[in-house]
Amino acid sequence: MPSKIFDLIEAEKQRQKNGLEMIPSENYVSEDVLKALGSILTDKYSEGYPGRRYYAGNRLIDEIEIEAQKLANKIFGTIYANVQPYSGSPANFAVDLALAGPGGTVLGLDLPSGGHLTHGTKVSFSGVFFNAVNYHVDKDGRVDFTEAEKLAQEHKPKLIWVGGTAYVYRYEFKKFAKIAQSCGAFLAADISHVAGLIAGGSHPSPTPYVDVITTTTHKTLRGPRGAVILITPKGFKKDSEITKRIDQAVFPGLQGGPHNHQTAAIAVAFQEVLKPSFKKYASQVVKNSKILAQELMAGDIKLVGNGTENHLMLIDLTSLGYGLGYQAQVALETAGITVNKQSLPFSDEKGKNTSPFYPSGIRLGTPALTSRGMKEKEMIKIAGWIKQALGEVKGHDLPKEKTSRAEFIQSYKREALKNKNLLRIKKEVEEFAKKFPAPGF
Repeated sequence: MPSKIFDLIEAEKQRQKNGLEMIPSENYVSEDVLKALGSILTDKYSEGYPGRRYYAGNRLIDEIEIEAQKLANKIFGTIYANVQPYSGSPANFAVDLALAGPGGTVLGLDLPSGGHLTHGTKVSFSGVFFNAVNYHVDKDGRVDFTEAEKLAQEHKPKLIWVGGTAYVYRYEFKKFAKIAQSCGAFLAADISHVAGLIAGGSHPSPTPYVDVITTTTHKTLRGPRGAVILITPKGFKKDSEITKRIDQAVFPGLQGGPHNHQTAAIAVAFQEVLKPSFKKYASQVVKNSKILAQELMAGDIKLVGNGTENHLMLIDLTSLGYGLGYQAQVALETAGITVNKQSLPFSDEKGKNTSPFYPSGIRLGTPALTSRGMKEKEMIKIAGWIKQALGEVKGHDLPKEKTSRAEFIQSYKREALKNKNLLRIKKEVEEFAKKFPAPGF
C-alpha cells in the first residue's frame, strides 16, 4: 500500500483547503468530475476514433466520446469537436501541424506580452518546428493591431493565433478575423483561460470569427486536465477537409490512445457548464476580478492596463523595487495566498531587465475563489491581505549579479518563513478559508 503517496495527497488537500488559490489557470472540479476521472475507464485502450478503433471492446467508450463531442459543440456553437488531446499544448501542436505544416509560418502573441509558449515562443515546439513570428502589446497592454496587421502582410502566415495566458483584456476576435482574411491565413483562437467565461456568457465568443478553437478544460471550465479542438462553421466552409486534418494530427500524428477517464470527466464537466448556475458563476468570476483590481489599485498597487476585463490581473512591482516577482510569490505563499510570478510587457526595458524566472510582476485571478462561493466583500478582504504581504517585499530587490540570484532567493525563502506579519496573515487566511469549502473536497 503506497501510504506515503496518499499521505501526501491528503497534505495537499489540506494546503488547498486552508489557503487561497489565486493562480488564474487553477480551479476546483466537482465530486462527479473526480469520480469519472478516477473510474475504471482508465483501464481501456482506445486508439482511433468512435467507430474506427484499433482495439475491440470500445462500444461504450465510443458512446462516452460522442457525448463529450456533442456537449462541446452545444456549449460553443461549433460543428465538430476532437476531445482527445491530452492537454492544451498538444492540442495547439496538432493545430499547427494540421494547418501550418512543418516549417510553416505561424503568427502569435509574444510571451512577455501575455502570449502562451505554444503560440510561437522560440524554446517551445512552436518556435522549433515552425517559423514563428510574434506580435506584441502596446504600452497599455492591449494587442498592437497595427503591428499585427503589418506582420501578417509581411510574413503571410498560414496560421494566426489569438489568445494568451496573461492578457487582462477581452479578446477582439473580429479584428483578428479581418487580418487573417487579408492574408489568407487560418485563424485559431486559444480560449483556454476564458472558455468558462465564454460558455457562461461573460466574454464574447470567437465562433463567428475564427476557423478553429482550442481550449483546455481545467481552468474556467472547471473540468479535469485535458483539452479540446473545435471546428467552427466558418472553418469548415474555408476547408472541407479541416476536421480530417485535425483528427489525423492528433492521432496518429501526435498521440496514441486517448485517456478515456479524462474524456468522461470532460463530459461530466460540460454537463455542469450547461446548467443555469454556471452562468452565475462566470458572471461572478468577472465581478470578483474587477472589484479585486479596484481595491488593489486603491492601495497604490500598479496593475498592467489599470484593471481587468476578465478573470485575471497582472501586478507590476517595479515601483516597489527591482525584480520582485519571485519574492512576491514567496511572500504571498507564506501568507497562504498562492499566485505565480509573471513577466511583464516591455520587461526588457532599462530598469526591468530580469529573466522570466526572476520577473518583475505577479499574475493572479478569481476563478478558484469564486468556485468556493466568495463574492465582492471577500475580494475586498483578500485585497487587504495582498497589499500587506507585498509591503513585506520592499527592500528585497533581486541582485543585479545573475550568479547571486539563486542563493538570494533561497535566503529570502528562509527569511519569509520567519516574517511575523506574513505568518499572522497566514493564520487569518486559514480561519477565513474554512468558511468556504472547496467543491469536490
